[in-house]
Parts: sequence; C-alpha cells; structure tokens
Amino acid sequence: MTKDRDEQPRYKRYRARPRLPGRERDQLERATSARSQAGPAGAASPGGPPPARRPARPPAPAPGTSGRAGWKRWTTPKRLGLGLLGLVFGWLLLSLVLFLISSHFQRTPLPGNVAATLDPAGNPLTSANNILVLGSDRRQKDSLEPGAEKTGFGRSDTIMLIRTGGGHSARLSIPRDTVVEIPGYGLQKINAAHSIGGPAESVRVIKSWLGIPINHVVEVNFENFPALIDAMGGVDYTGGCIISRLDGGFSRGGYTLRLPAGTHHIDGRQALAIARTRENLCAPNETDLQREEHQQALFNAMKQRLLSPTSFLRLPWIAWNTPPAIISDMSGPTLLELFGGLAVSGTPPTRVLRPTGATTLPDGEEGLTISDAAKQADVATFMSG
Repeated sequence: MTKDRDEQPRYKRYRARPRLPGRERDQLERATSARSQAGPAGAASPGGPPPARRPARPPAPAPGTSGRAGWKRWTTPKRLGLGLLGLVFGWLLLSLVLFLISSHFQRTPLPGNVAATLDPAGNPLTSANNILVLGSDRRQKDSLEPGAEKTGFGRSDTIMLIRTGGGHSARLSIPRDTVVEIPGYGLQKINAAHSIGGPAESVRVIKSWLGIPINHVVEVNFENFPALIDAMGGVDYTGGCIISRLDGGFSRGGYTLRLPAGTHHIDGRQALAIARTRENLCAPNETDLQREEHQQALFNAMKQRLLSPTSFLRLPWIAWNTPPAIISDMSGPTLLELFGGLAVSGTPPTRVLRPTGATTLPDGEEGLTISDAAKQADVATFMSG
C-alpha cells in the first residue's frame, strides 16, 4: 500500500491539434458539438484514446469557377462582346502596323522638286485639302504596245483633283487632251506637262491654269496597282462597254480587256486595263470625257469595296499592298489621315471639266478647249464641294 502511494501518477500526454483556418475550423467545431450531443456512443472511454475525428469536407468551389457554372460565366453577352471587341481592335492594330511598315519600306517617293510646288495645308482629315491624282502612260521597257512611251516620266493618262477633309467632298477630272499654255512650250495638251517635267510641272501648270492651290500629289504606280485590287478581292465596276488592248493585247503578249456594259466583278488586270485605256474599240468615237468617267467609276468601285464588311477580313492584305501602289509626297501617317477623310466624306458626283470647243495644234493633233467662264464655274463648284 505504501509503495502504491509513493508512485507518481502517470498521465498520458496529447499534442494539441493545430487551429484550422476559417471554414474548416467552423465545420470541425460543428462536428464536435454534434458528437458531444449524441451521447455515450460518441464519447471517449475513460483513459482511452480520443474519439476519431471525421475528416473535414473540402470547401465547395465558388460559384462560376468550374463546370457548367464556369462556362456560363464566360459566355455571358458582356464577356462575349468584350472578346469580340478585342479581336476587332487587334485586327485593326495589325492592319495599321502593316500599313506603316509597308509605307516606310515599299512606298516610292516623288521627285524632290515636287515639294516646292505644293501649297501648305492642314490635316487631311480635318482641313480642306486639294489632292492631285496622276497616272502616267509610261509603259515597261518590254511592252509591245504600239506607240507606248517607255522612257522618261510619260504623259499623264489620269488627271483628277480630289477635295477632301473638314467636311468637303468633291472630285473633278481634267480631260488629258485639254489644250493649255505650258511655259516655254506654247500651247500643248495638258497631259504633256508630265512628260516635260514630271509631276512637278503638272502641279505648276494645273495650279496656274485653274487658279487653285494644290496641297498634295498622289501618282498611281500602275506596276503594283493590280496587286492592290486583288488584295481587295476585286471590285464591282459599273460602266459602259470597253474593249481595249493593254501592252499590245493578247496577240503581242499583253492583255486584252473585253467588258460588256453593266456591272461586273473585275480583278486587278481588268482594273488596270480600264485605268489605262487609250482607245476603246467598243466605242471608237468615245472622247476623253467618257474615259474620265470610266476612271471615276473605277475609283468609286474601289472606295465602295474598301467600305464593305468583306474588306474588313482582308484589311491586313489591303494595308500591305496600298503603299506600293502609290507614289506620293505624303508619309504613311498622312496617307492614313487622307484615307480617313475620304472614308467619312461620302461619294461626290462624277464631275468632268467640260470642254466648250476644239482646236488643232501645230503638230496636227486635235485638242479640246474650255472657255474661261466654263472653267471658272466648274472650279467654283469643286472648291465649294
């Protein structure tokens, strides 16, 4: 008995359970409370091990983070709209970058003497600008087209004035056979100014003859023009019958265009043939007035195509192929402002400077004349557009 009393009582030590965070601790406390209320069946036996703890159930996932709820979360109209907006923005940004890169590396600048002939102007998107659009008839050296000019600047096949920016929208084509005074050369057809001194001489002559400022020049690079039309997926051209032989026609290794009157979806080679047609075999009596109308109709077709929804999918290819088809004094950002002005300015009616008479030049060629009154009336309409 004495020995038993002298022995120290033995105690069993239990390590304290670590505190569980948040939701798991609450679940465990509820489970322990439930076992204590359950009576002797859930109680620990005296001196025995503590009752076994039921593992805590893992927390339920937050709504919308997995499974069907998560799919619904990501397919809400708001999130779909934001995703679509991101794709559109990325596509536009890609097109912008490609345009600027292409304009830096692939755009051909005008001769350096052109800048001195141009009048200063503001932003082509917000300020009125007069743009002179030229297209040279100079052919490639291997061209077999009869009478084709293969050296020098060449005569201007296309002479068109565009007024855009600041809410203005007007176009005026000048027939290439119009007779004007060229300093040092006397009376000449107006398209001869380009062959005499290039685009700089064309600017000087047209400014002096019409009495208007010219702020920028855009010359069509016909060698790369078909690639631009093809990048657009072609255009829908509406006009009269045209039959013309480009670079001598098929029989001489060139191209022959046969286009009935009406609306047709044309590719790059067909568009080039329309722009460069000198003699329309379908209408041998066709004058420069009808030729200028064909060119303006082609310009309208290109603009409508660019503004169509289908062109949005082709926008990076269009952006890449546009600068090589343009020879201009404008840099890439300024060209973008110009295109923006053209896009928001609407489509003006087709206007051609109407001749009032005809004359024979010293070399025997027939030219067109226009009275000062008729010229001033057309110019006033253009400047007010």
